[in-house]
Amino acid sequence: MFADLHLHTHFSDGTFSPEEVVARGCRAGLGTLAVTDHDTVEGCPRMAAACAAAHIEFFTGAELTAEHDDLELHILGYFIDPENQQLLRELARCQIVRQDRIREMVARLNELNVPLQAEEVFALANCRSPGRPHVARALVQAGCCASHDEAFERFLKKNRPAWVPKAKMSALEAIELIHQAGGLAVMAHPALNRADHLIPALKNGGLDGLECYHTKHSASATRRYLEFAERFHLLVTGGSDCHGKSKGRPLIGTVKLPYTHVEKLKAEDERRKAGAAVATPALDPRPSTLD
Repeated sequence: MFADLHLHTHFSDGTFSPEEVVARGCRAGLGTLAVTDHDTVEGCPRMAAACAAAHIEFFTGAELTAEHDDLELHILGYFIDPENQQLLRELARCQIVRQDRIREMVARLNELNVPLQAEEVFALANCRSPGRPHVARALVQAGCCASHDEAFERFLKKNRPAWVPKAKMSALEAIELIHQAGGLAVMAHPALNRADHLIPALKNGGLDGLECYHTKHSASATRRYLEFAERFHLLVTGGSDCHGKSKGRPLIGTVKLPYTHVEKLKAEDERRKAGAAVATPALDPRPSTLD
């Protein structure tokens, strides 16, 4: 059995519905899937239902954009409660930040005489958590760019004319948020962050794992982060980071996390939840005999 624990749907910047993701996961022979949409858990109920119908194990998840020492990091949360009120409040705030960023990017495009409207981007995204890929798709749809890649190269990459920095929570805040929602916090695609020196501090701040297996990790990078995980006693995760067809061919099935790591994740989740139950015993339903 293998798993893909880094997947996006159209509830953020993926192009597949949760049901399409699960169908493709079935065809790839995967036994466990997790949805990790950006700053939202809206896709979790539908993904859970589709996985149950397909007899595939499912983990709730989300990907939070954070920073530490001025470096952007992405923190994956697994086993989070999608109805946790503090989590939902913070995600709603992140979604407003995302929507405001879209408006600012479109305003900058308009200053460059690119005739795009924010409403066009929001209509195309059709979700509460829009991102730069939606702007790129809108530019292609409007005939302003020939491809997604051209849109990023000309306008949307960092330091390009329509790029707008995104307000981010701190990585330690993201870890704490995930923990209070009952989840495990994992640094996504560490080879892309170039922040290996931060791993010890994040471990001390509660980080639970590293995404060692990833589409953009070379074999040597995977070995490097497996060694990091062992050295710092961190859990190991992995996934394709599939966004559907927005970034070329769909990536689901190209990264297969060995199930031994899934078992360790589940064991840690069960240990944490058992500890939380002991720490907060249920109230005695019997009426008090005290006056």
